[in-house]
Amino acid sequence: MSQPDFWNNKEKANAVTEELSKLKRSLKDWQAIKKEIDDFGELIEMAEFEEDESLVEEIQSGVKAIEKKYEELEFKLMLNDPNDKCNAFLSINAGAGGTEACDWAGMIHRMYVRWADEKGFKSEQVDFLEGDEAGVKNVTILIRGEFAYGFLKSESGVHRLVRISPFDSNKRRHTSFASVHVFPEVEDDIEVDINPTDLRIDTYRAQGAGGQHVNTTDSAVRITHQPTGIVVQCQNDRSQHKNKDNAMKVLKARLYEYYEAERLREIEKTQSEKLDISWGSQIRSYVFQPYVMVKDHRTSHEVGDGQGVLDGRLLDGFINAFLKWKISQ
Repeated sequence: MSQPDFWNNKEKANAVTEELSKLKRSLKDWQAIKKEIDDFGELIEMAEFEEDESLVEEIQSGVKAIEKKYEELEFKLMLNDPNDKCNAFLSINAGAGGTEACDWAGMIHRMYVRWADEKGFKSEQVDFLEGDEAGVKNVTILIRGEFAYGFLKSESGVHRLVRISPFDSNKRRHTSFASVHVFPEVEDDIEVDINPTDLRIDTYRAQGAGGQHVNTTDSAVRITHQPTGIVVQCQNDRSQHKNKDNAMKVLKARLYEYYEAERLREIEKTQSEKLDISWGSQIRSYVFQPYVMVKDHRTSHEVGDGQGVLDGRLLDGFINAFLKWKISQ
């Protein structure tokens, strides 16, 4: 920042100053907790010297508060991948099962939006196709916030629901599946080589809710990257141009993730211990009948408050357990 030409590139300069602010905040947090530990050390010494048992309760509650702050700081240290600080695209697709699966996909969509609200993050709908009777067939949202991808990368995979179906007049138990795919929003300064001749771009009339201006013109855009078979689409805006821009952003992020996964697979060939980087495996079960339990099959982390998880309040426990599990692998 002391360079005389620092502000010549305003966009880059803003990025640097923002990074500096984040580093200062992180350092300030560690300095603050160190000071608290030092202060309580002195308080303990004083209590011991004066044999003052009245300070014991204050010390105990203070230590618990410090432990909680330390765990939060330690949690952030686990988010050390270069992409962890990025915003996150989160795509949800209903599995086989018609209305049941669409309703489950809609419930998961609500869970992540509520989780983002709890975090103070912003969620923005990129693409949405509602179910025929309930829920959604597929939806893509962009969640903006510091370390959004780092938090949410644990959620990629198949989510399984077991419950008494509200759509079954005989009140039978049903099992539904929905897949979640999370990938980072690629920074503007990261280059992803996209050859225009590799793209097939189709326009079509938007489907589902959205109002007259959305459904009466061919404003929706679908882009297929033919070498990889990756397909992205956007139909949220009345402008075909804006939908195309948004679809290209999603494609850039998907291709970046695709090539990064290819690179990791090459690295893994030389390692004796293999990490599971498959996004397609079942990762979590949400059981509401005959008992209530949400369990992650990778980490074995489980809670008995299923509604608390679906409300987004208890999702951090699964995320934290995943990050610790991943490090242990």
